[in-house]
Amino acid sequence: MDLARRLKPNHLRLLLKIAETGQLQAAAHLSAISQPAASRTLADVEAALGGPLFERHPKGMEPTPLGWIFLRHAKVILEELDLLQAEAERFALGDMGRVRIGTVTGPAVGSLMPAVREVKAEAPDIEFTIEVAPSTELMRGLVEGRYDFVISRLAPGYDAREFRLHPARGEVVSLLVRPEHPLAGRRGLPLQALLRHEWVMQDMGSPIRLAVENAFHAQGLAAPRRVTNSSSLLIALAFLQGTDTIAPLTHEVANMLLEPPLSARVTPLDLATPISVSPCFVIQNRGRRLSSAAERVLARVFAYL
Repeated sequence: MDLARRLKPNHLRLLLKIAETGQLQAAAHLSAISQPAASRTLADVEAALGGPLFERHPKGMEPTPLGWIFLRHAKVILEELDLLQAEAERFALGDMGRVRIGTVTGPAVGSLMPAVREVKAEAPDIEFTIEVAPSTELMRGLVEGRYDFVISRLAPGYDAREFRLHPARGEVVSLLVRPEHPLAGRRGLPLQALLRHEWVMQDMGSPIRLAVENAFHAQGLAAPRRVTNSSSLLIALAFLQGTDTIAPLTHEVANMLLEPPLSARVTPLDLATPISVSPCFVIQNRGRRLSSAAERVLARVFAYL
């Protein structure tokens, strides 16, 4: 008998019960099989291993040295099978597994992270991978299967019919400055008042940069020219701490910086006309099924939209 192919968990349990009870008949009864069937199973296993597993004594059956080896491995195998079953059940319930998410910056703070924190509190064995990137990179990663879902804009060149799209919350741009900035505290600022100041902004073509530039163009103004290009939040904060630079960020990110525990030394400018960013979507591949863990996280994200 090829043990790896023919030996079943019930066979292992039977032989463990023989060792526990010392009686073939009692072990057969506990295993809900007949004594002849138990005897045949024992004989088959002994034949495959090339020696007896038990010696018969007046007081009952006792394991041989080969029997002790078999029993030791049988216990390990059954314990691992029990663990496998338990983990499979938890995986099916969404209590464990891997979830890979891609997102642009604003929704990561406002919708995704609250959902992730809640799920991790309920199911700490779920392993998360969260990447923040521009929409073009996120859409490419979604198509390539690197993400379960993304919170992104539908980048040019992609057919919306190939995806499931759920509208996310619209984003508003906050213009942050240091508290000592000459425009800080003024109410209803026109965009023209901002033109002569330095800016630190995301790269050209990014949604926030486009939103700012379009807001100026809509009022017949040229876009800011004194610009340092950087998508790094740390670079933006470094400029804000020591200069009168203006940094546009999403409202969610700005609130995170302003509120405890960060409480950064920055303040938002009060604009006469708010600046809005093009909307995001929660995007899934239409033909790809999510794991239970990913479905669990996705449902919680929807609750925060």
